[in-house]
Amino acid sequence: MKLKITSAAIALALGVSLVACGGSDSDQTGTLALSVTDAPIDGATEVVVTFNGVEIKPQNGGSTIINFDEPKTIDLFALQNGETAPLLQNTTLDAGEYNWIRLVVDADQGEIDSYISFEDGSTHSLYIPSGSNTGLKLNSGFTIAAGATANFTIDFDLRKSVHKPAAEGQDYMLRPSLRILDNTEVGEISGFIAPSVVEDASCEDGLAVYAYSGADVTADDEGSATPPITSAMPEYDANNDRYNYTLSFLLAGDYTVAVTCDADLDDPQSDDDWTSIAASNVTVTVDQTTELNFE
Repeated sequence: MKLKITSAAIALALGVSLVACGGSDSDQTGTLALSVTDAPIDGATEVVVTFNGVEIKPQNGGSTIINFDEPKTIDLFALQNGETAPLLQNTTLDAGEYNWIRLVVDADQGEIDSYISFEDGSTHSLYIPSGSNTGLKLNSGFTIAAGATANFTIDFDLRKSVHKPAAEGQDYMLRPSLRILDNTEVGEISGFIAPSVVEDASCEDGLAVYAYSGADVTADDEGSATPPITSAMPEYDANNDRYNYTLSFLLAGDYTVAVTCDADLDDPQSDDDWTSIAASNVTVTVDQTTELNFE
């Protein structure tokens, strides 16, 4: 079975406050708000990851670990269509440049601390290689300005990340593909697909919308040389007889958006026999929803 994955958002209000070494003077400190965005998986009912904290590394000096009072078990599958909630909220840190963020997780081999469950009722351990040591690390740098709040979202793309085990009884593996996005620099694409566009029987299981950076991109699958940067699973709207979708957390710029009925065949580890049935160019504007319909 291939896993079909798109994009959504994790949210967890922790109420954690960390005072930086420089004190609370707004000339020396700023605050960090951090959310995690995520995606649903076709055939799954839960994708649960246990988070223990966040580690942040300034450009100068050692890293700081923010440990949660209690482990936070987050069902990534439950967060879809751009919904978010803060992982950290108003956390005080030294102003300046930062090199990386690491999400501290429990995802050990053979343990049901993090797990994936399916519609058949089965549950499997979700293993992150080196998860207990390195966790989920983003090496993209960012800035916290003095007296201001830096508001970021971590895009946790499960379509690229979840891998089926090679043998029965082994753990599912999570090799995360992560992006960190400044929420002041992103917008979204939203629209619908008419039933006439997706009449093929394969669309019952494989319908998805893929977004590619740049105009006039030749759409291809996750394992290809030109994979999408994100994707979404359309949901059927019975009242209007159409399939609605939202592609969230996209940096301002030009994109190619494609509709496929082959998402269930899309293995991120290989270049699959995959086709799109419709595609269109669209421009994303900061803090705006751009409408794009396929009729």
